[in-house]
Amino acid sequence: MTKQDRAVRTRLALIRSAAEQFEARGYVRASLAEISAGAGVSSGALHFHFANKAAVAEAVEHAAARGLRRIAARARDGDGCALQRLVDVTHHVARLLCADVVVRAGLRLNADAVAGRVRDLRREWRECVHALLAEAERRGELAAGMPPHRSCAVVLAATTGIEVLAREDSGWLGRPSLTDLWRLLLPCVAAPHLAGALDPAGTEPDSGRAAEETGGAWEEPGRAGLALR
Repeated sequence: MTKQDRAVRTRLALIRSAAEQFEARGYVRASLAEISAGAGVSSGALHFHFANKAAVAEAVEHAAARGLRRIAARARDGDGCALQRLVDVTHHVARLLCADVVVRAGLRLNADAVAGRVRDLRREWRECVHALLAEAERRGELAAGMPPHRSCAVVLAATTGIEVLAREDSGWLGRPSLTDLWRLLLPCVAAPHLAGALDPAGTEPDSGRAAEETGGAWEEPGRAGLALR
């Protein structure tokens, strides 16, 4: 293993360890000593990569953002029914949150504006949801009287609520919870001709893309497969 590869692996390990500490103890109580110990490296190695705890938190937030944006982009750029893609992306994000501590911690740090929040992931989620609903309207998929801005508000409130509740009980991120949510929402949001055509459980099995979504979804390309993307 080259020196560069070792440095990349160390950075990855530090980001994951930091995420675990931030999730378990919160940003204020997490210490750099605990983060370096969790990564199995010295304090000196941590400071080689990060100047302080705020810099570590920002790296966790950036990593989470990459994973979430990748899933959102795939939904927006996909083919087929826009409403079904909206249902599917909520399931994809839930699986990612459930499986990846870096994404969970990064989203929480971003919501709490711990690292200065140079980006707003909740705003980006709102834009993703609105874009899919606007496309659904153009395709004639929305029910009468449910313009994108109204249906977007409902979807955002429901999905954000589930993410917050899941901080105490990860069961909220399970497929049954989101499936029940969409069983209630779709009859109100979808045009009548789509009744029975949309799957509130999502169109992909839990095992279908789980590895793709969670296996290094936040690592950067361009460093022999080992770097953050």
